[in-house]
Amino acid sequence: METQVRPSSPIAPPTRRGLSRGEAAAYIGVSPSTFDKMVQAGEMPAPKRVYARTIWDVRALDLAFDALPGDDSAPETNDWD
Repeated sequence: METQVRPSSPIAPPTRRGLSRGEAAAYIGVSPSTFDKMVQAGEMPAPKRVYARTIWDVRALDLAFDALPGDDSAPETNDWD
């Protein structure tokens, strides 16, 4: 019998490099208003302007997310357990 592997997250990775504000917030797992606060605090990168569009670079988001404080070695806790 073949074992099927299910994705660990229902959020698919972005298919393009530039993301809108809402997409960038969803990409890192926060609400748009929290994302705005993180940008204002310097925890997330400022957007790029491409003509009239405001977009966030996925690579810059990845670097900023990696730099956030947190204990990556601790086991994940679940409040529902």
